Amino acid sequence: MKRFLFLFVCLPILLILNGCHASERSAMINGLHVTGQMQLDYAAEFSVDYCEDGYCCIHIGEDEFLLVPEGKPIPEANQMTVIQQPVSHIYAASSAVMDLFDAIGGLDAVEMTSTDYNNWSLPHIQEAMQNEKLLFIGKYSAPDYEALLESDCGLAIENTMIYHSPAVKEQIEFLGIPVLVERSSYESHPLGRMEWLKLYGLLLGKEDTAAQYFEERTADFREILSQDIPDAERPTVAFFSITANGSVNIRKPGDYISQMIRIAGGNYIFRAEDLNIDENALSTMNIQMETFYQTAKDADILIYNSTIEGELAKIDDLLQKNSLFQEFRAVQNHNVWCTGQNCFQQTTGAADMITDLNRIFTGQAADISRLTYLHQLQ
Repeated sequence: MKRFLFLFVCLPILLILNGCHASERSAMINGLHVTGQMQLDYAAEFSVDYCEDGYCCIHIGEDEFLLVPEGKPIPEANQMTVIQQPVSHIYAASSAVMDLFDAIGGLDAVEMTSTDYNNWSLPHIQEAMQNEKLLFIGKYSAPDYEALLESDCGLAIENTMIYHSPAVKEQIEFLGIPVLVERSSYESHPLGRMEWLKLYGLLLGKEDTAAQYFEERTADFREILSQDIPDAERPTVAFFSITANGSVNIRKPGDYISQMIRIAGGNYIFRAEDLNIDENALSTMNIQMETFYQTAKDADILIYNSTIEGELAKIDDLLQKNSLFQEFRAVQNHNVWCTGQNCFQQTTGAADMITDLNRIFTGQAADISRLTYLHQLQ
């Protein structure tokens, strides 16, 4: 009976105490007390724990980084890759990050890139390269290691392509340079990619600037998100380009472009069940013109992707690629649009792109000066 009373009275207390210890343990990372987490609305491929004394723990996939404030020591218990502030002389092998650094006024912190001048369409980046403030040091798979050393590089930012060249990543790390592999392309929400600017704002001590910029640029998007458009009222949309050999390159269903179309009020016309989808990590696939014709002939809107083969100005430019387009409903109705070539390099433009699409889908694109990334073929 006494044993029963002990268990009845004391066991709950022991469990509570044990829970407190567990809570204390969960509030400790890398020997540091966690004080909070970064607020993220859309990004899911990274997270940040704020810790005592200004330290931060950054989590990206299985990689973990300890951001150490300027003048602070590295904790003895540290088991993470250290990024020491101030972060400067950055090597940005991932072209997707450059626009994000530019947006928060942090382009001066980036000194090296793996994309040469001719492959940039962003004016600020081209200007920085012309003024030799930003240097091309070779492709991501073969960077100039001496340039990295001579510049006293504080951080290398790669995208997941570096996993195809693991020896390069290992060599950069051997030089004592932390390598952060960004995973923005894996974000399921289109604005998740853009929200990575909050991480770069944190690295540069510009977190408030990044948060304010993100809030301002997504204001119109939140209005669009509040719209409830029935499927029957959504226009059908094909997003594509014609390759050099005459096949049609389309975005895979579920890709972030098709999600943008859905969020903006349209229906992406290609469905997974209608396609023999390649089992690879690419977000695009090639199909024959006959297949494209069968699916997209009656689409309400055609959007030509200019990224690879260049921009189109007139419907005749599209007909020159294949005369079969003259039978498409969207061509007959002059409802054919084309993206600008800066569309994909300008990562901060995700919200603007969705706004452009929404204006087209809802018939508000008569004033083309209001469009940022799309123009109508004449």
